[in-house]
Formats: sequence, C-alpha cells, structure tokens
Amino acid sequence: QVQLVESGGGLVQAGGSLRLSCAASGPTASLYALGWFRQAPGKEREFVVVISRNGGSTYADSVKGRFTISRDNAKNTVYLQMNSLKPEDTAVYYCAASGVETRIAKMYNSWGQGTQVTVSS
Repeated sequence: QVQLVESGGGLVQAGGSLRLSCAASGPTASLYALGWFRQAPGKEREFVVVISRNGGSTYADSVKGRFTISRDNAKNTVYLQMNSLKPEDTAVYYCAASGVETRIAKMYNSWGQGTQVTVSS
C-alpha cells in the first residue's frame, strides 16, 4: 500500500495556472502508476491524467494541451501543472496509485485526501 498526500490547490482566475503535487510514500511507491482524478459538486469522479512508473502519460481530452504531468522518482512525487484554467476545471483533485496505467478509477487502490481547485470566471 502507498500513502499519498496532495498539495497546491487554491483559487485562481480563469486563464491562470496552478501546480499540484502528490507525494507518495511507502517501500514500493516508485513502482506505481500515479493518476489524477477530479470531482466537481454533484458530479461523478472523472479521470484527468495518469503517468506510468516509466514516465508515459495519458490525458483526458478535456485537459490535453493545458495540463502537464511529470514525475520525480527520486522524490516519489508527481506534479500536475495546470495552465489556461477554466471555471469548469473547478473540482476537488485527487491523486491515486495503481499497479497499471489506466483511466479506470476502481483500478486504483490508494487515494489521497484531495485538494480543492477553484477557478473563478
């Protein structure tokens, strides 16, 4: 099992940027694919992006070209750079760990507590 702690959320105006971090701990943390999901009020949790342990990534169409995920295996930390933010990006963002690189939330067995991102228009 891996423990995950997110940070970096906040309030930003539309068009602005934020960077989220997710620190993973545990003896096997570097072996996991790490993904970001988000959940807006009244909506289901949705996939945002995932990065494999080797650095390969898959993005949701809604964020492609605006969000960039990166990973520092030495620090067991994944970063989500979010640019050109839109009000519809407002949500609680969750970091999660999986044994496979996947968009499917139920394939992730460890989740962080979430960090709020609010984009004002």
